[in-house]
Amino acid sequence: MNADLRTELAERGIAPDCVETIVVVREVLARVGDKWTMLIVGALKDGPMRFTALHGEVTGISQRMLGHTLSALTRDGLATRTAYPEVPPRVEYELTDLGRSLASAVEHLVGWVTQHQDEIMDNRVRSDVLG
Repeated sequence: MNADLRTELAERGIAPDCVETIVVVREVLARVGDKWTMLIVGALKDGPMRFTALHGEVTGISQRMLGHTLSALTRDGLATRTAYPEVPPRVEYELTDLGRSLASAVEHLVGWVTQHQDEIMDNRVRSDVLG
């Protein structure tokens, strides 16, 4: 998909450095906009957690999806994975400074939604009535 997007943007005459920025922005927004990412970042904002604790905290997520999302967060530098040499093995995940800055931005977004919740719900009802 990114190759197609790069090609399309290049054909439209967009400068190569801008093309790369657009691709990265889309990728990051797709990651950040994912419901599991937001719930995991929210769960980790207060400090490190073990995989099992995260699985219990993030209601409805499968272990496979939790592992996949944690790997993506780690790959993007938003979280760290620390394995402790203990028996039984212990692994903890924690937000990095970059991840904490994302958590802060998400808190602002949640605040905006909370502030405008009634208006949004009224608009939905009005739209549903009008069909």
